[in-house]
Amino acid sequence: MSSIIGIDVGGSTTKIVGFDENGKLIPPMLVKANDPITSAYGAFGKFTSENDIGIDEIKSVMVTGVGSSFLTKPLYGIECTHAAEFDCIGLGGLYVSGLHEAIVVSMGTGTAIVYAKKGKKVEYLGGTGVGGGTLTGLAKKLIGVRHTEDIVTLAESGDLSKVNLRVSDLTKKNISGMDSSLTASNFGNVSDLATKEDLALGLNNMVVETVSMLSLFAARDKNLSDIVMTGNLTKMPQAKEMFDSMSELFGKKYILPDLSNFATVIGAALIGLSKKD
Repeated sequence: MSSIIGIDVGGSTTKIVGFDENGKLIPPMLVKANDPITSAYGAFGKFTSENDIGIDEIKSVMVTGVGSSFLTKPLYGIECTHAAEFDCIGLGGLYVSGLHEAIVVSMGTGTAIVYAKKGKKVEYLGGTGVGGGTLTGLAKKLIGVRHTEDIVTLAESGDLSKVNLRVSDLTKKNISGMDSSLTASNFGNVSDLATKEDLALGLNNMVVETVSMLSLFAARDKNLSDIVMTGNLTKMPQAKEMFDSMSELFGKKYILPDLSNFATVIGAALIGLSKKD
């Protein structure tokens, strides 16, 4: 059997996936470590061991992600081919969503937005520094919590009305083209009695809303209705509810596929698969 391996190397987290010689997806996995090299080697070893893949059965290894630049030597004797991250985001987003064409958004430490269409070159549209790094950085200073899982847990019992200023708070008049439930100002109405839970929810909401709006503008520019959301932040319990609300408000489809957090690494493996001949 001949396999194509894709590896997405972050600062301390590595995602890995594979395709067999028939193009069947080998389920992805995630490994954490203190540095990208340790994380990459650990992920590779665990993945090949659990899937009973021999070194001699691997056709190629495709790497991407911010930490991939540290992989300058062969991985267990196998040369690593670097894949452009934006291409991986686009191809992976289409694969996990099953779409032919879409705006694909990668919500990582920061956020990247691309336009992807099968058979066409992926187009990078822009992005924002608002992302997971924003969430954890501000949470550490505001509520003394720095792990995403803890922020999410706190946010589950938060009250957004004690943090945000909404359009309905500013005027009782109906404004054409604007729903009164929309946020007028993130953290513009912070109550003196706001709890850690309220602030955690406010942070989650600010990040998701910011990314949602930028994605909306990209979709409008390309005259598309489908927006595929990918990256670790899509797995926050609050994310789906927020994206569903944005879909209803603006008439776009914010799609969160089952493998949304593995889209980029799947895209890397797909690039290798397309070159397997």
